[in-house]
Amino acid sequence: MRPLICRSAIHRFLLLLGLCLIVFVSPVRADDTPFQRALDSLVRVDAEIAPDARTARALGLARHGSGVVIDDSGLVLTIGYLILEAMTATVTDIDGNAVPAEIVAYDHAPGLGLLRAQVPLNRPAARLGDSASLVPDMPMLIAGFRGKAGAWPVTVADVRDFSGYWEYLLEDALFTMPPVSEWQGTALFGPDWRLAGVGSLVVSDARRRPTRSPGNMFVPVDALKAALGDMLALGRSRASERPWLGVFTNDHRGYVVVTYVSDDGPAATAGLRRGDVILEVDGEPVRSMSDLYRKVWNLGRPGVSVPLTLGRDGAISGISIVSGDRYRYLKLDTTY
Repeated sequence: MRPLICRSAIHRFLLLLGLCLIVFVSPVRADDTPFQRALDSLVRVDAEIAPDARTARALGLARHGSGVVIDDSGLVLTIGYLILEAMTATVTDIDGNAVPAEIVAYDHAPGLGLLRAQVPLNRPAARLGDSASLVPDMPMLIAGFRGKAGAWPVTVADVRDFSGYWEYLLEDALFTMPPVSEWQGTALFGPDWRLAGVGSLVVSDARRRPTRSPGNMFVPVDALKAALGDMLALGRSRASERPWLGVFTNDHRGYVVVTYVSDDGPAATAGLRRGDVILEVDGEPVRSMSDLYRKVWNLGRPGVSVPLTLGRDGAISGISIVSGDRYRYLKLDTTY
């Protein structure tokens, strides 16, 4: 087995070295190689947010990041929070051509957004890959709207579920290392130059074992494939039609602790407070944020009552929250 392991390690090293040579040594030219087509599919995304938007304080009024063209009609894929509650959006290609874009979809379930350029982009579409085939230590490339100047070789650190404190759960999230600072909406390409994921976050624990290492988290492209039909037809996938509490939480030593409740949201209306510990959902023990989300979502659709058992001020108490619809709470353009 030892020689096989060594050959595998050498193979990974050579693949990563090859990516480095392509990115940092090869001359820039407008050829038709898969590498150049992948870079040419990237665009900059800029969005302006209304001052009264629910996410304005947390995410800002002017947002920018990267996107990737995924079809010949100018459809652009990006990370959802860049265009969430946006009034206007613009896409700019690598040559500096800026065009207005229509917001097509925001889908909270995977955390993705779609725009369509209102003027032809004349850019190639990235080919969609197979994120389920990715494994740790596989060499990859992160690329953003700056093209070659914003491309960085990385490796897959892990593939696992990711729980976000904003009632977000992503299955089979992709983690890469080392960390890259420009991650918002960037494209993750595999050695075949197919799109494998969309940049979402920088994290401190991209790899957890044998040592904790920082990196980036990407939404896998397979999540887009599952949602794309609904996103184009409805503006979001049916998987996003989940009961929403308006609560921010954190995992702490085996307990789920409330860190914040959204103003005027269902949890705030019901009296949930910062510092409450969520012990049970409908009489079932809660052991983590992902466990909390799954138990709440399994109760039904938005509007269902969610019975919680809480630890508060050293005592056990109960509360029932009439769940809401996240999309009605956010200030979204009703046309998508």
